[in-house]
Amino acid sequence: MRNYRDLRVWEEAHRLTLAIYKATETFPRDERFGLTSQIRRASASIAANLAEGCGRRSDGEMGRFVLIAMGSGSELSYHLLLAYDLGFFSGELYSDLNIRAVRVMKMLSVLSERLRSGVA
Repeated sequence: MRNYRDLRVWEEAHRLTLAIYKATETFPRDERFGLTSQIRRASASIAANLAEGCGRRSDGEMGRFVLIAMGSGSELSYHLLLAYDLGFFSGELYSDLNIRAVRVMKMLSVLSERLRSGVA
């Protein structure tokens, strides 16, 4: 069993989630159960799946949860673009959040590869 807090990718994903929660505070009230909820859920799902995977017994099981986290990252990427296109984010905020999401996705990809090769 791994400690998810020891993973740098988990730390980055957690920081991204905190930034997402702050950034979505200003979304329109009628989006509370729509895009606000979806973007927050997708972001939190990345770190949550890493934590769950760390509680599993094998690298194979951990790898499965890393792939699920990557799917949540892709979903988040789309939600960020949608929020920007709807005018809920400034260009600067969108760029910052997107760069951070891409960084997390790259880290997940590296972790996935390490788990597959038995190096993790």
